[in-house]
Amino acid sequence: MYSFYGTWPWYISGFLIGVVMLSLIYFGKTFGMSSNLRTLCSIGGAGKFSDFFRFDWKSQRWNLVVVLGAMVGGFIAVHFLSDGSGVQLNPGTLVKLQEMNVDLPDGKLLPEKFTTIENVFTPKIFLFMILGGFLVGFGSRYAGGCTSGHAITGLSNLQLPSLIAVIGFFVGGLFAAHFLLPLIF
Repeated sequence: MYSFYGTWPWYISGFLIGVVMLSLIYFGKTFGMSSNLRTLCSIGGAGKFSDFFRFDWKSQRWNLVVVLGAMVGGFIAVHFLSDGSGVQLNPGTLVKLQEMNVDLPDGKLLPEKFTTIENVFTPKIFLFMILGGFLVGFGSRYAGGCTSGHAITGLSNLQLPSLIAVIGFFVGGLFAAHFLLPLIF
């Protein structure tokens, strides 16, 4: 029996993403979350220091509404549509986390090893977060977009560079999960 609360099935979420993408294609827009960082930097005056941020950011206002919608939607989902069971991870993932001596998330998205103030400022986790943030930022700029931009917008527009990028995301994720994380932890 389907419940309105909790995680929605893939076919409902996929259908809704498809409707949004068809709407964006119809109106000649493209979607991507990382492009909003450029817009926000431009609004903040970064164009005074770099030509990359000198563009008509007002033409991207609609995309900032997408960011606001993602934040508001996330808040509504957690506080009003949640059944209280939290995130249900695959049992195999939980076993792998235990093998790496990482505490189990207990219904949360991330283990406390990565999220508590005491642990975030340990040298190992702090370096892990800084390096990871740099690589994500650099990677999304170098690849011409983030995972959502390539996997949702790029693939729906049948763009070959997006297919190559998505394959790279998956290969990199598998490499990190199976080789790098066990080395680090």
